[in-house]
Amino acid sequence: MKDLEAAALEYHAEGRPGKIEVIPSKPYSTQWDLSLAYSPGVAEPCLAIEQNKEDAYKYTAKGNLVAVISNGTAVLGLGDIGAVSGKPVMEGKGLLFKIFADVDVFDIEIDTHDVEKFIEAVKLISPTFGGINLEDIKAPECFEIEERLKNELDIPIMHDDQHGTAIISSAGMLNAVELSGKKIENIKLVVNGAGASAVACTKLYMYLGVKPENIVMLDSKGVINLKRTDLNGQKKFFATRRDITTLEEALVGADMFLGLSKGNILNEKMIQSMAKDPIVFALANPTPEVSYEVAMASRNDIIFATGRSDYPNQVNNVLGFPFIFRGALDVRAKCINEPMKVAAVRALAELAKEPVPESVSSAYSNTKLSFSRGYIIPKPLDPRLISRVSVAVAKAAIDSGVARKTITDWEAYAFELERRMGRSSDFMRNIVTRAKKEIKRIVMPNGERLRVLQAAQNMLNDKLVQPILLGSPEKISQLCEQNGLDLTGAEIVRFYGEEGKERRERYAQLLFEKRQRKGMPLQYAIKKMDRNDTFALMMVEAGDADGMLTSFSSDYGSKLRTVREVISANDEANHLAGMYIIMTKHGPLFLADCTIKSPDTDALVKTTTMLADTVKKFGVEPRIAMLSHSNFGVVQEGSAKRVSRAVEILQNKYPDLKVEGEMQASYAFNGKLRMEKFPFNKLKDEDVNCFVFPCLSSGNIVPLFMKELGGYDMVGPVILGLEKPVHILPDECTVRDIINMAAIAAMGI
Repeated sequence: MKDLEAAALEYHAEGRPGKIEVIPSKPYSTQWDLSLAYSPGVAEPCLAIEQNKEDAYKYTAKGNLVAVISNGTAVLGLGDIGAVSGKPVMEGKGLLFKIFADVDVFDIEIDTHDVEKFIEAVKLISPTFGGINLEDIKAPECFEIEERLKNELDIPIMHDDQHGTAIISSAGMLNAVELSGKKIENIKLVVNGAGASAVACTKLYMYLGVKPENIVMLDSKGVINLKRTDLNGQKKFFATRRDITTLEEALVGADMFLGLSKGNILNEKMIQSMAKDPIVFALANPTPEVSYEVAMASRNDIIFATGRSDYPNQVNNVLGFPFIFRGALDVRAKCINEPMKVAAVRALAELAKEPVPESVSSAYSNTKLSFSRGYIIPKPLDPRLISRVSVAVAKAAIDSGVARKTITDWEAYAFELERRMGRSSDFMRNIVTRAKKEIKRIVMPNGERLRVLQAAQNMLNDKLVQPILLGSPEKISQLCEQNGLDLTGAEIVRFYGEEGKERRERYAQLLFEKRQRKGMPLQYAIKKMDRNDTFALMMVEAGDADGMLTSFSSDYGSKLRTVREVISANDEANHLAGMYIIMTKHGPLFLADCTIKSPDTDALVKTTTMLADTVKKFGVEPRIAMLSHSNFGVVQEGSAKRVSRAVEILQNKYPDLKVEGEMQASYAFNGKLRMEKFPFNKLKDEDVNCFVFPCLSSGNIVPLFMKELGGYDMVGPVILGLEKPVHILPDECTVRDIINMAAIAAMGI
């Protein structure tokens, strides 16, 4: 916990403080640009909006801008910590809006407990926004605030603490009821908790068909029944006529338990008293009302869900709010009404019944996910969420008459949503999740460097890989103590001196046997074991580690030669290639060869097939452009001719591979331009995600240029073609770079 606290503070403070920033979306480099952006040109859209207020959606960012607003009175599990103290949470919500649905956010913290002042403040700033997400406001004030703002404003407003859990859990509830073979109107429901979320969940369940007379709700004082005299209006609505007072009594014969209260208040006996095929949603966080282990041991017919990501059936609000607001914004909805919420519920429920993409299954499980008691709710990394949920919400807004804008081509809208997000938003999360399914041992020979130790700390905390650090245990311990690190669980290997003698001798013999017919005498193999890189490589070769990460300061080629002495290539031609992954707004781009070889035609073919095979392992369909200074035969010599010939070979030998060239970068990136000028091209107007360079110089310069000039995140270089995962990072790599590459190595790449 101490490590987490320190890491969280460092995460929020390092570089630019906080988690979000504002980035211009229009050119601003010339005086002409500035005269359009501000004075005098900006007067024109101002006058247009004065004449027609709806033009604010046309000329400003209003239509893609949501306010996340809180007064900090019910922040996570922290309670009333104040407006400014809750700001990190609101920024975090903004980050989720952006990465899952490309919705821009301003977080606004209003420093008041007064309901009237809060409502007035929100009303006064509302013209800025296309929607408002109320967050972390305590009950019962949150009910009045949301209801009043919905009635008095004409933009989508939702208190996510209430409705987010309600929507996601409703989807799970519908599927659980179906799997149990029951009818929703007959379900006997017990709700433990009477806060904002519990009330919203119960009301939505009722809207979906649960009968009021079949509901028992409890608060901290027990069952809410008609005998109680301490009930407010909200609680009186749920008061039962049954003569019961305890949770134990309420659960006898119940079909479903919904917990939004506190941990460990449910036991095996209580669950065993429930009806056949009981549905138990224990959603208290981080400790559920009953643990997964206890619940599953209590009976074998249970359908169980929690709010935790480490168990099946996670009720996670991120499945809802980004996509609900996305759909509402795109049709300029006046509100988020019940039909829109129900549309989101049914879209989520139906998505869970569909075949799960291989990339999602591999990210969450070693077996294929399918609709069942262990899979009643889609996973947050499912790329289909934005198109399914947002489309359903937008349709419901139009059908219920609250949309100002109509969409007629729903297929085009769904395609645009998917195109808008690309895959970068979930690409590395997917890789990390897949890597964690089977913990691999990754050796790092530079174990006495602080950045490596910090990366190892993160790997241990996240249970990503088992780090093996080469170096002096005493020096590593001293560095850990000085920097507040706890590397308990990491393997620290002193490879030199008497302590490492046995291993050095064993590894030297193995290396000699591997290289004796390639000019390496035993004495040379013994001497090489004094080098940390070679020792680490032999750990991988001998099976004592599953992969290796090292670094270079100036001579990448020298490091690579060391690697190739120990680790064999996959093919007889001994061909390797280097790949960078560039994270862009529209998805990851895969670039090769960037580090190893200026290729001839044969090498271009091998590099391209290697690249395609690797990209498929990431769950991405490769669409490949073979780059050149020439377009489709304009130049008939030099590198252009080599690339052209390579494309011809690839298209003949691998007809299902989406590859085209030779072409300039502008035609590779711009599918519309490519189709206008070269309509015969086999990629048509599809977006390209893989780029093969005609020479090492361009392949090495371009990704580094993109990173520095464009501010893109970059992963790599990744070595393609080795039998075992070994990668060489630049000496200036960051902690995040090391972690990302560890995840890739753990995938066996």
